[in-house]
Amino acid sequence: MPELPEMETYKTLLGSLIGGQKISNVEIGREKSINVPVDGFTMQVSNRAVKTITRRAKYLVFHLQDGKCLLLHLMLGGWMFFGKEEDKPNRTIQVKLSFGEQHLFFIGLRLGYLHLLSPEEVKEEFKKLGPEVLDPDFTLDAFHQIMHKRRGTIKTTLINQEVLAGIGNGYSDEILWHAEIRPDKKINEFDPNQLSRLYHSIQFILKRGIEQGGYMENPLYKGDSKTGGYQFYVYDREGKECSRCNASIIKSEISSRKTYFCPNCQQ
Repeated sequence: MPELPEMETYKTLLGSLIGGQKISNVEIGREKSINVPVDGFTMQVSNRAVKTITRRAKYLVFHLQDGKCLLLHLMLGGWMFFGKEEDKPNRTIQVKLSFGEQHLFFIGLRLGYLHLLSPEEVKEEFKKLGPEVLDPDFTLDAFHQIMHKRRGTIKTTLINQEVLAGIGNGYSDEILWHAEIRPDKKINEFDPNQLSRLYHSIQFILKRGIEQGGYMENPLYKGDSKTGGYQFYVYDREGKECSRCNASIIKSEISSRKTYFCPNCQQ
């Protein structure tokens, strides 16, 4: 599932590709991917320019010139491709937004969606989300205050979007590896130094993820050399050597989530 760095990468790249451009046509291949009838969606989106694109947690918001918004959540397996018809991937397209001869294809939206909402409705959707962990206001003190109230395992807490917004299964493992903390460790067992280390690892890993273009396998456009440059330290690397201590990375399950960690240097 795309997480904060992947959606931030999409936001930046799409801002340069379609920012300010008018949506010339709309095609819906799967009605369940949108939230209003096809005719109404098409009428309200066609011939509207995309003013700006913003990100909140794992969501993207396409702000249209008339004030309406397209709220995107890719969920598990969703991705996008921008280009000409002849360059599109050989995959089923759920939604296609056209910008003249170039098109933005939404792929793999089996659980994901592109909803047409008012700014107020978008705000309501975001009401339960936790703080943005890369926001300047998300300080070390703020993190300590949030964690002080929590119970349970740290892995489960990191991926809880109502606690911290944008961290998912992959980057939670990366963060905990970097902080040298076991994913099944209980929060009430942490000392202040471990919490501080965890905070700085959140900052380091997510910023590194953004700098390297996230981990999406599929390029956003033909010739895209930015998307998908992130190399995992532990996630999905079961049986391979830990780059810090050379022990074998293991896989376990925490709250029904596949979890990867080093049993030697994560304590």
